[in-house]
Amino acid sequence: MKKEKDMNVFDIDVMVADESHEKYIDMILETIEAAAKVRGTGIAKRSHEYVAQKMREGKVVIALAGDEFAGFSYIESWGNKQYVATSGLIVADKFRNHGLARRIKHAAFQLARLRWPKAKLFSLTSGSAVMKMNTELGYFPVTFADLTDDESFWRGCNGCVNHDVLMRTQRRYCICTAMLFDPEDERCLLLEKLCNTYTKKEILRKTNRRPEKTPA
Repeated sequence: MKKEKDMNVFDIDVMVADESHEKYIDMILETIEAAAKVRGTGIAKRSHEYVAQKMREGKVVIALAGDEFAGFSYIESWGNKQYVATSGLIVADKFRNHGLARRIKHAAFQLARLRWPKAKLFSLTSGSAVMKMNTELGYFPVTFADLTDDESFWRGCNGCVNHDVLMRTQRRYCICTAMLFDPEDERCLLLEKLCNTYTKKEILRKTNRRPEKTPA
């Protein structure tokens, strides 16, 4: 236990996945399903091939402790790339409570912002921890009507245990909370900038590094 408590989350590598990481997919899917059962909440199920395709497209962020799977998130674009979602955020049991979820969430967000700088980033989640991270990054709560109307996105909810709620309300609301980052909203951009500044300082502090001085 002491070893896990003293774990430095910055010793875990967080990176953009590629084909070489497909060997972790079954573990990823099992971890996501197990976490959903523990929480008793719904989750959109994804197939092995679906995640593999995302890895080949450079739309997956994976965390590894050496060769051991530690965490995961993926990115999808909708409505002709006008909307982007970072989804499936998960951390393996032994690596939880060390801030790794936050690192993965930030990495996926930054990757999405880099690849689709003009897109609106949105999130559908029932988890308070994810809502807190979204708020940190500049997301604001919105109605479901503010999200993409791309039918292929909403079909992803078919496997969720709460899908009947979504259908009964004509897709106006469900158990999840909708949140949106709009790159044209100055409030979102300000929070994004503040978050980036804070994160850099936090990394320097936790890794015992000092900021590099700018040459005179």
